[in-house]
Amino acid sequence: MPTISSYDQPTRAFTADTQMPAMRVFSNPRSQPAFRSNAEIARDILDLSMRLESGRYLPYFTRFEGPITVAVRGNPSPTLTTDLGRLLYRLQTEAGLKITQTNERDANILVNAVTRKDIQRVLPQAACFVAPNVSSLAEYRIARRTNMASWSAMRERKRITIFVPTDVSPQETRDCLHEELAQAIGPLNDLYRLPDSIFNDDNIHTVLTGFDMLVIKAMYAPELHSGMTRPEVANRLPEVLARLNPAGQRPPSKLLPYTPTQWRNNMITAMGPGAGMSARLSAAEAALRIATANHLTDVRMGFNWYAIGLLTERSDPDRSIAAFQNAYQYYQANQGTEIHRAQVASKIATYALHNGNPQMALDYIEPSLAAAIRAENAALLSSLMLLRSEALMRNGMATDARAARVDSLGWARYGFGSERELKQRLRVITGFSPL
Repeated sequence: MPTISSYDQPTRAFTADTQMPAMRVFSNPRSQPAFRSNAEIARDILDLSMRLESGRYLPYFTRFEGPITVAVRGNPSPTLTTDLGRLLYRLQTEAGLKITQTNERDANILVNAVTRKDIQRVLPQAACFVAPNVSSLAEYRIARRTNMASWSAMRERKRITIFVPTDVSPQETRDCLHEELAQAIGPLNDLYRLPDSIFNDDNIHTVLTGFDMLVIKAMYAPELHSGMTRPEVANRLPEVLARLNPAGQRPPSKLLPYTPTQWRNNMITAMGPGAGMSARLSAAEAALRIATANHLTDVRMGFNWYAIGLLTERSDPDRSIAAFQNAYQYYQANQGTEIHRAQVASKIATYALHNGNPQMALDYIEPSLAAAIRAENAALLSSLMLLRSEALMRNGMATDARAARVDSLGWARYGFGSERELKQRLRVITGFSPL
């Protein structure tokens, strides 16, 4: 769920004898190209690159000038090393960056692999974060209230560290790696209105998308350079995007309204830690009233209903399923929301199985599997496969059900991490089965 720092730091039926298969990982990226017009994308790039998550405007456009080097410190897991290599390759081939891994101490970007507890001692609400001009959490504690670690005081990026946890699931480490490394080199802001980007506090996307790669590629176009002002960047972006994304040279759709600050604040309360369940639900309901009054019928309305569904899941199941169905309908009405629908589908399918309707569950699950694969979301993919297994079993297809279950476990090892966590997930998903 969204994590906001006050210091402007951009911040994603079990049986005991079950034999766990080998961990499965994604190989080839499946990102989809950006689908909006270049006029819309130019507006997005300005808002992503010239503002912070707190809403503060940045006086200057910043990026690395010249080749970028990345080094790893701390205690990286084997999957972090592999996932970093895949990410750097994507940035080289899709965004055209000159970015390489090195063992040198003076690397431009330092990936500091630490524990979750270490991160939360510094920023209690953060899963991971990125900071300029420091190399350790100890340095950050000293510098965080000074211009040394201030993004708004920068004219050019030269040395940045990202702090990622390695005592979590491989997928969670990878998700942090994607978002924080992307923010180290590119956008510092998140926008709730974006349906196809990791730069969105809804945390639906877990790896960089085709849109994200286009944004980064545009930020490193030769027409731009560090130290430019917002109007100067705005004047250059049309020619940059015309060259990089000729398919986007068409009249824009109706521009989506900006996200009201109060809606954003309510959603942070609703989906973040710190508040009680009643306060969180009240915040989600207040956000819904704001979204309705401001005609936010895009992905923001879908996410608002999804939040209400999550917050009423235990206390009021009927209200919860109605909220999830509303979320599904809003997502379905907007382009680029396949992974959003898949997330909601897993909730509706669970409800359908609880209420003895396996066919309804399958109707939502089957079209969602491909979306989870394209988005490289192993946790969601595994959950959908386990639900599919349960639905098939109830439909009398025991052989297919067992195959689906075994196939899900390899993805679960990447998505959920430890065997203990995986077994708990299995109990949650299949514990209601009467079979």
